[in-house]
Amino acid sequence: MTDILIVDDDPHIREVINFALEKANFSVTHARDGQQALSLFKESTYQLIVMDINMPEMDGLECCQQIRKTSDIPILFLSSRDDEIDRILGLEIGGDDYVTKPFSPRELVARVKAILKRTQLTKSPPATTNEENRFNHGLLSLNIEQHMAWWDEQPVSLTAIEFSILTQMIKQPKYVYSRDAIMDGAYQHNIVVSDRTIDSHIRHIRQKFADNGCDSIILTQHGVGYKLSPCC
Repeated sequence: MTDILIVDDDPHIREVINFALEKANFSVTHARDGQQALSLFKESTYQLIVMDINMPEMDGLECCQQIRKTSDIPILFLSSRDDEIDRILGLEIGGDDYVTKPFSPRELVARVKAILKRTQLTKSPPATTNEENRFNHGLLSLNIEQHMAWWDEQPVSLTAIEFSILTQMIKQPKYVYSRDAIMDGAYQHNIVVSDRTIDSHIRHIRQKFADNGCDSIILTQHGVGYKLSPCC
């Protein structure tokens, strides 16, 4: 059974989410703030975190930053309607999606399922899977079904959004993508984010591949957008 960690300082919100997720056959654990969430995260294994942004003790943004130091677990943020800046920051620092309060429990469950579908991880090499789900570009390899990326046969860990961006590019490696095109391809449910958020995702992708020996995975076409490097 899929284990999900709910992090929110409002017990009523936690109960609403708990009821919706358990009805969808998920196993649920609660945390009242970021500090407790970190403690639980270190002690147990979860497949996804649903986390409020504004909380006492440690807010969701700081908690996400701490988790991202060691893990790429999917994080779905909850945010108030007037917290646009926090939502943008949440996506920039590694959040996979967000739901705005007040929210529909049905929509939240749908978002959770969509994220989990995109982020089913496995350590199996790409050669063992369906060829239709594999894309290769030089030393870069992606397996869409497994949500896995490799550079020169070495695995590269990406968040769901980062993987979606790279998937979009590897399918048409000669195409130059504007920020709007990247946003439309990487985000679902008509989410609109700033150009700065897209730039931040690109920067994170570049850094992760640079750490694995690739210094130019994505090129900047000034005044237009981004494209996959032909030297991959």
